[in-house]
Amino acid sequence: MSGWSERRGLAQAAIGRAARRTRGNLVGATRRLWPFGRLKATRLLFAPHDLRTADPTTAGDIYAGYFAFAGRTLRTHGDSPFEVEAPSEAWSEAFYGFGWLRHMRAADTAIARANARALVEEFMSKRRWRHEIARRPAVAARRLMSFLSHSPLLLEGADHVFYERFIRHVSRLTEQLSLDLAGAVEGFARLQCLAAVTFAAICLDGQERRLRRYEAALSDELDHQILPDGGHLSRNPRLMIELLLDLLPLRETLSARGLEPPRSVIMAIERMMPHLRLFRHGDGALALFNGMGVTPPDLMATLAAYDDARGKPIEHAAYSGYDRLNAGRSVVVVDAGPPPRGANSIEAHAGCLAFELSSAAQRIIVNCGASRFGPTELKLATRSTAAHSTVVLAARSSAVFGLVLGDYRIVSGARDVRVARQDTEAGQEWIASHDGYRRAFGAVHTRRLVLSKDGASLTGEDEIALSAVHGSLPATARFHLHPSIRPSLIREGEGALLALPSGEVWAFEASGLKVAIEESIFLAAADGKRRTEQLVVSYDAVSKPQIAWRFARIGTAQHGGRAAGSAGQAAPLPL
Repeated sequence: MSGWSERRGLAQAAIGRAARRTRGNLVGATRRLWPFGRLKATRLLFAPHDLRTADPTTAGDIYAGYFAFAGRTLRTHGDSPFEVEAPSEAWSEAFYGFGWLRHMRAADTAIARANARALVEEFMSKRRWRHEIARRPAVAARRLMSFLSHSPLLLEGADHVFYERFIRHVSRLTEQLSLDLAGAVEGFARLQCLAAVTFAAICLDGQERRLRRYEAALSDELDHQILPDGGHLSRNPRLMIELLLDLLPLRETLSARGLEPPRSVIMAIERMMPHLRLFRHGDGALALFNGMGVTPPDLMATLAAYDDARGKPIEHAAYSGYDRLNAGRSVVVVDAGPPPRGANSIEAHAGCLAFELSSAAQRIIVNCGASRFGPTELKLATRSTAAHSTVVLAARSSAVFGLVLGDYRIVSGARDVRVARQDTEAGQEWIASHDGYRRAFGAVHTRRLVLSKDGASLTGEDEIALSAVHGSLPATARFHLHPSIRPSLIREGEGALLALPSGEVWAFEASGLKVAIEESIFLAAADGKRRTEQLVVSYDAVSKPQIAWRFARIGTAQHGGRAAGSAGQAAPLPL
């Protein structure tokens, strides 16, 4: 991106944020003229349980002036963290969300309590909440839930003056979020805000009437955003994890007060749990679709402890647009739905018909994953079709991204996605098509997958049906490899061997077409982004509208670096 383009993008983002803020302020100003219904609270009755994992050693880092959030670290050198320039916008969102209070509470020391109280006291007394990022509804919602959850840390041993100031601040923050909800809060942020104000109505005294209103609004939004199969409108598995980590404590807190949780909350939890298992590979990680990055194993373990129905995961999520094939020790997860639109597409990818493949605890074929904290160029690159294991036409994505209200959203893409699946003698068969390339090339992409009954092979076919005349149309089938996979070409590039750390060896070929190994990137590693490789098959979709390919487990590696079954001289695989 050129300097001019970057400056223009930043200016448009600023205009978008200003437009949202202005609309919200207009609604808020109108509401403030209404003399009734202002939030009045004098006591905090409950502190919700924070299910997010805490690390007590982080409390020591914060006391020493090291604030590490969103992949960046700020060293204050003795200055106030509120006065030092933030290393990134994502860092500021995490800092002003105050989720890091859980680490201070886990430390359970007098120093940690005093340090946490001092930082919160500075935030309140010096009006740090006026910071532009601190005022964002999603950030303010996270801060409200953090203040409520970790109020025992802040209030234990505190004087009456701090207690009253804290209650007033929480009340004012709840009121502000209520005003924001009357304005321009969209998408997942709206769910976060509604959960936060509902928590406040449960935990503060004298909020019974507000609680009924907030519960009704939260129920309506859950009914709208959580699909019948348990997926979210954004199609982002990560957001489901975030939402469950809020809804489960909400259900518990209501029960602790002797109140019955709304049916919509219970139903949303019961639908989301099995849906989340659809994405799970043998190593416990979730498939990388539409904003999913690193799978937090600690949080997944926490959610598993609350999962009452630990049977088979759902295999066909028709409303969310995902499918799962499972045979032997192999798992295939496929993106089988159109991309979301509007506010729900802020993190969505152009990966329709992309798939991931794993064998036992080893992921083999993956997508690149999501970059939430990197530069704009990297975020957009990893959302493109080329960053997914599917077919790309003319190096273009099957969806178009546009800057809307400060965020890059999907403004056009596949709308007609058709899916069918059946069990056959050969194994589980899945076939789907999408029209994401219809507008640009008059093309429809159809992909067929067959996972054998023993899970030892995955056969695929990709067809490009053209309704317009083309002299040629470059097509590229990409298969991104997990960083632990070691590929090598065989038969003068007409196939490839994939060596797994487990000792398994898989072979790949594609209708006699040349296979290339190119560089790729993997953004879902626990230690950050890692270089990896991809198998690439390039062809002309006009002269060869259909290609077939196959992955097959052919043996286990031997000490000589060859595979059992003479893999080094592997014969062509029958397609």
